[in-house]
Amino acid sequence: MRDTIALKALAKINLGLDVLGRRENGYHDVRMVMQTIYLYDNVTIEKTAEPGIQVETNLFYLPVDEENIAYKAAKLLIDEFGITEGVHITLDKHIPVAAGMAGGSSNAAAVLVGMNQLFSLGLSQQDLMDRGVSLGADVPYCVMRGTVLAEGIGEILTPLSPLPKCCVLIAKPGISVSTKVVYEKLDSKPIENHPDIDGVLEGLEKQDLRKVAASMGNVLEAVTIEDYPVIEEIKDAMKEAGALNAMMSGSGPTVFGIFDDRRTARAAKEKLKEMKIAKQVYLADVHNTRRK
Repeated sequence: MRDTIALKALAKINLGLDVLGRRENGYHDVRMVMQTIYLYDNVTIEKTAEPGIQVETNLFYLPVDEENIAYKAAKLLIDEFGITEGVHITLDKHIPVAAGMAGGSSNAAAVLVGMNQLFSLGLSQQDLMDRGVSLGADVPYCVMRGTVLAEGIGEILTPLSPLPKCCVLIAKPGISVSTKVVYEKLDSKPIENHPDIDGVLEGLEKQDLRKVAASMGNVLEAVTIEDYPVIEEIKDAMKEAGALNAMMSGSGPTVFGIFDDRRTARAAKEKLKEMKIAKQVYLADVHNTRRK
């Protein structure tokens, strides 16, 4: 039996994000098209003889106690299954933090998947997803991965045809955005323009990358860009550099651009670096393999 397991916790982007309403408990009903990309954190889980949960990370400003969602994921399974051994979790972070790319949720999903294997808990993928939603709305998706329609609060997941092969340029400006604040601002006034989620679905079904890109939309953009106009600046720079389209992911502030040509994407990456409007810039491939 293994004592250590190492997993890749993949980042996600939203090809479409619509908010249909707010529930009494504060959660929002959403309709989103999610896509994993090959940008990831390394998550290592090691059994320890000493009971308890230890978390360490390469980012000094992240909490390593019960405030960390990876810690919460481990505690959830330890408590439920009465696990007497402890775990040491190492988070080697590369996904931008507080960036709308589900870095924390992906870490939590990796801990659920890893501990299920490490301690032979016998939980199915659906079992893990059911537990994950109590940690965060994106966690079930991060357990599943791939190209997926997410509905409800994000926990009702329908696998979709994969996003056609393309390059994804990621750029995060030097700001962090509070998801809670973004949704509060969204709730303060009626939503006038809803994105074309059906158009994204049609493009995926037809394997038409240009149709997918043309239909992309994020209802949260108007709210976030109002406070952080640099997001619009990055979007415009990507499109001018040859992106089929560019959009904010999640509640922001990360912007991604879809490119059908790697050389063009590389040139756009260099241009963004020269402009100095983004603190972190990455080029990533799409990742279409769902967990079994």
